[in-house]
Amino acid sequence: MRKKIGILGSTGSIGKTLLSLIDKKNTEIIFLSANSNYKKILKQAKIYNVKNIIISDKSSFIKANNFNTNKNIKIFNSEYNFKKIIKDKLDYVMSSIIGIAGLKPTFEIIKFTKKIAIANKETLVCAWPLIKKELVKYGTEFIPVDSEHFSIWREIKDHDPTEIDKVFLTASGGPLLKYKNHNSKKIKISSILNHPTWKMGKKISVDSATMMNKCFEVIEAKNIFNLNYRQIKILIHPDSYVHAVVVYKNGLSKIILHETTMKVPIFNSIYGNDRPYSHNTKINIKKLNDLKLEKVDEKQFPIIKCLKLMPHYHSLFETVMIVVNDYYVNEFLSKKINFYEISKFILKFLKKKNTKKYKKIVVRSINDISKLTNFINTELKTFN
Repeated sequence: MRKKIGILGSTGSIGKTLLSLIDKKNTEIIFLSANSNYKKILKQAKIYNVKNIIISDKSSFIKANNFNTNKNIKIFNSEYNFKKIIKDKLDYVMSSIIGIAGLKPTFEIIKFTKKIAIANKETLVCAWPLIKKELVKYGTEFIPVDSEHFSIWREIKDHDPTEIDKVFLTASGGPLLKYKNHNSKKIKISSILNHPTWKMGKKISVDSATMMNKCFEVIEAKNIFNLNYRQIKILIHPDSYVHAVVVYKNGLSKIILHETTMKVPIFNSIYGNDRPYSHNTKINIKKLNDLKLEKVDEKQFPIIKCLKLMPHYHSLFETVMIVVNDYYVNEFLSKKINFYEISKFILKFLKKKNTKKYKKIVVRSINDISKLTNFINTELKTFN
């Protein structure tokens, strides 16, 4: 029987990687979704014989209808048309829409699939209690797609959380790892976007350079694996060959490694042991003999201090952190602030008295997150 799947965010890097791994004979894609790249998604639909596509941007939706000549392709303008598209539960859905925009579609699709792979950090950081509740309610299996979290998940899924002493997430250190002039205002955007080991979009490249992406991943790990912040550590690893280390209370430690490509976690999230991974599976002895693991320097990556501000229980404070980071990354990419002001302004906003109150507010609905996102964005325009 053919595996029936859907992809939220098919025109992004994760979506395109998943499509490159698809076994067309044994996999039927029920729907694809994108924000505005209508030409790309229509091309994908044609190549993979997909009959339903979702384009969330309204003007792009109109253009797509005018551009589309294939009458077999139905075009929808909302991710909430799942009932019209999906008749029976899908076998698998990939959620890879970038940013807060991916939150509602991810939440809504859970009931329509047997398995969901989530690559959207915002969903796992801001709304994990709500997502977890939906997963249990509809009996949907969840797999994290970040290379670090997938590695940990694969290693510990048959273990009790109480057996774990610590987990280590690795970080490449980004393009500025060896940069010593931390006060310079002349760091070019092109330098920040030139990641040494991963091919990523602009937003995630900046997050990697500041180390904010690793802050998010620590929160994700705490949520997903039911750990506390004291159990989660970060190690700098420039080669990005080791993705995680799990230390057990019985004295054993496991290192999980694979080549620097998202193909490995993505392939395993959809096919697992059902079929062999046909790409590189050889151990890189040279990298293994020269891992260069080291602790994070807070002076070099001050954004790491955000983790000391996090409450131990889930709250709306995580949403504030996401929104503030998005805002200042965009300010940097728009050339309105310099690179080191990203961390400076984020920490300043998070330490505000009025911001700290969100640590005491429990997340009760997706709408709570959406409303707070709009409110904080408005407040940021008059901050500083």
